[in-house]
Amino acid sequence: MNVKRVLFLCLFFGIIALPVQSQAPTRLTNPGAADLDPCGLPPTWAQFNSSSTFTTFEMTANCTYTSADVGGGALLWFSGGGPYTINGNGFSIIGPPTNFTIYVSNSGTVLNLNNVVITGGGTVQTVQVATSGTLNATNVSWSANRGRGALFLTATSTAVLRDVQFLNNQQDVSDAVGIGSALTVQTGSTATITNGIFRGNRNYSTETAVVRVDGSATTLTLMGCITFAGNVLADGATAATDVVQVSSPTFTNTGITGACPSQFSYWLSLTPQKKSKKTATPRPSATSRPLATTCIDLNQATGIAVRATYGLASGIQCQRLGGGGIGIQSIVEAGFIDAVDIWGYVKQGVEVCFPQAGNLLFLDASMMPRAAAPLASTVVNGMTCGAIETPGSIVLMPHS
Repeated sequence: MNVKRVLFLCLFFGIIALPVQSQAPTRLTNPGAADLDPCGLPPTWAQFNSSSTFTTFEMTANCTYTSADVGGGALLWFSGGGPYTINGNGFSIIGPPTNFTIYVSNSGTVLNLNNVVITGGGTVQTVQVATSGTLNATNVSWSANRGRGALFLTATSTAVLRDVQFLNNQQDVSDAVGIGSALTVQTGSTATITNGIFRGNRNYSTETAVVRVDGSATTLTLMGCITFAGNVLADGATAATDVVQVSSPTFTNTGITGACPSQFSYWLSLTPQKKSKKTATPRPSATSRPLATTCIDLNQATGIAVRATYGLASGIQCQRLGGGGIGIQSIVEAGFIDAVDIWGYVKQGVEVCFPQAGNLLFLDASMMPRAAAPLASTVVNGMTCGAIETPGSIVLMPHS
């Protein structure tokens, strides 16, 4: 065989044998319901603009992302249209470790975040609101993120936060304008927080603030129960400053600490699940969660709200009880208001909230026969709530 021909064939087969280089996925523009991952969010980075017709997301499992799932921008970019709503239902958005997890921009763009944990993000701010965008967040936890801070508001943006937590976020890099490890409010932006916990956040070596508010016409208002605890500087020992104000912003703090009810934190994951290694199908499949979601059905049918650390599809089950199900005649005769039985994966931490006022009793399923014991309760948004970590029945009784 001709030597040149042999060399040509070797070169040809060598080229076609080279592995294909991975490329960042193409950004999805205005994806619809058919484009979503089984967890309830887009599988890769996506942008929603004024032409978007899909505006509400219902999460049904944790959504996990890696650097390969994003290109040169935010995982979820809301740049027009809406308003948009992400109902996390107690689940987590995990990652990506690079770029923004959520970016909201442009006047008139509104994102509502409800009952979701944002964790595993890094490199930049996990959530940024800019250019007059608006974020409304209720029962949201920023937990164990890294980068330039968990939430960043700039360019006359607005955030209204209620029952939120900033837990164990670590600030890895500094910024020319100065930033907080949990929250930064600057450039004429406005943030209002009603009930918030800032705990265990760690600052970069040249930064001192857990929350930084900077610039004239910039406003931060703290109300309700506001707790700063265990936040540290880069050395891990020196306490960080709760709030740093620069360049004459408006800062109002009418919040209280030390005597605040902490039960609202049960609505969120206090210890989010660790991020698993990327596999061929990194996000949950359609059959990766329990098919029976009786707690969701209970909530929709009765108004009894149930929250679990890892979500209502994590293996907990619920059933409303009548007098026969309670099985204790004295409770029935005392005129109980309502009751629910909780079993399955209860040790993760489960909270039950009844829409009426009253006192709570707990019937521990590990005891035979079950004996009634008082259960500590708090009032959350007008509901009577109690938390358990052991299977059993929670009974709402009239105030004595």
